[in-house]
Amino acid sequence: MIDVHYWPTPNGLKVTIFLEEAGMPYRVVPVNIGKGEQFKPEFLAISPNNRMPAIVDTEPKDGGAPISVFESGAILIYLAEKSGKFIGGDLRARARVLEWLFWQVGGLGPMAGQNGHFNSYAPEKIPYAIDRYVKETNRLYGVLDKQLATNEWVAGAYSIADMASYPWIVPYERHMQRIDEFPNLKRWFDAMKKRPAVAAAYTKAEPLRSGNLMTEEAKKVLFGQTAANVQKRAVGGRD
Repeated sequence: MIDVHYWPTPNGLKVTIFLEEAGMPYRVVPVNIGKGEQFKPEFLAISPNNRMPAIVDTEPKDGGAPISVFESGAILIYLAEKSGKFIGGDLRARARVLEWLFWQVGGLGPMAGQNGHFNSYAPEKIPYAIDRYVKETNRLYGVLDKQLATNEWVAGAYSIADMASYPWIVPYERHMQRIDEFPNLKRWFDAMKKRPAVAAAYTKAEPLRSGNLMTEEAKKVLFGQTAANVQKRAVGGRD
């Protein structure tokens, strides 16, 4: 059993998409990030960066004690290796999957995230910041569109690279992008949306999403943290 400490953000959805695709049993443990539940000692014990998602594998392959993993990219690699699925069948295929996974976790996710922040949540509109991140998101869409011109899926065969990227493309309108300008990306996006496992992951997210209101108090929790805030919290140990 995989316990998924989760909230229905793009990074959280990456993990549940994988689990649905792989048919692995899992249990969702909600972590309401707007209420600060990511700072509870029991969560910090498995995710010291106070970010979700994180997982606990209660039945690891080595037969030992439960293993916790934080950071969505690391979780996807761990689950792919555990299941033997969606990470490439040989050395070259694996390298391609990993480079596009890291492209997402180091580029598409952070840039689209800043795009969304300055467009939707910042207390004041800062034209330079908005322009900077909208353009960089657009550039990354272009990179992905070019890759998909000669590949059905991001890394060739369907993989964790697709699962990682898709949730960050879903809010394209909020990120001020016109997906129709990227025909190869649009073709891939539509194919992803039709996958039963992807649809299942999003359907299961809805009960949590319906209460996920970005209140002023939630913004303070999410966007006002410093090292001093974190160090005031009691933290548990981690193996």
